Amino acid sequence: MVKLTMIARVTDGLPLAEGLDDGRDMQDADYIIEGRVCYLTMCDRAYPKKLAFQYLEDLKNEFERGYGNQIDTAARPYAFIKFVDTFIQKTKKLYQDTRTQRNIAKLNDELYEVHQIMTRNVQEVLGVGEKLDQVSQMSSRLTSESRVYADKARDLNRQALIRKWAPVAIVLGVVILLFWARNKIW
Repeated sequence: MVKLTMIARVTDGLPLAEGLDDGRDMQDADYIIEGRVCYLTMCDRAYPKKLAFQYLEDLKNEFERGYGNQIDTAARPYAFIKFVDTFIQKTKKLYQDTRTQRNIAKLNDELYEVHQIMTRNVQEVLGVGEKLDQVSQMSSRLTSESRVYADKARDLNRQALIRKWAPVAIVLGVVILLFWARNKIW
């Protein structure tokens, strides 16, 4: 439940508008500081943070729309007290009960968005896992193919060596055989 709402100018801390509850029994505060204005609300500890921030977002949008051009020129505290009577009280009533259909719908929308984000993240993680599996398979295949390549390279080197030195060996063998035969025959 929203207990206290306050809108103040950031530059000098001048309070521009404040809800009617005094909020002395408050333990939690949620706020938004947007540019030159701070939007503060105090809620029960059990009040959903998403609703508190949505409440502040609604206040911010309406305050900026209605009084945005007058913020810097406000000279006295609570210069926009009419905003309390017109918008803050009405909006506060809408956000008072977290079980109202409107608030449940907002929470469900937020949950749906979170669910979508989490689903996307899980899909990305699974996609990364699949890609890692593919890279692992490719590296295994590359390792086995590199072994085959090394074996073939050794065979080709051996064949090149034989082709290069076989004629020389044959000629030397024939010359040695002739010298040997010449010494034996003569």
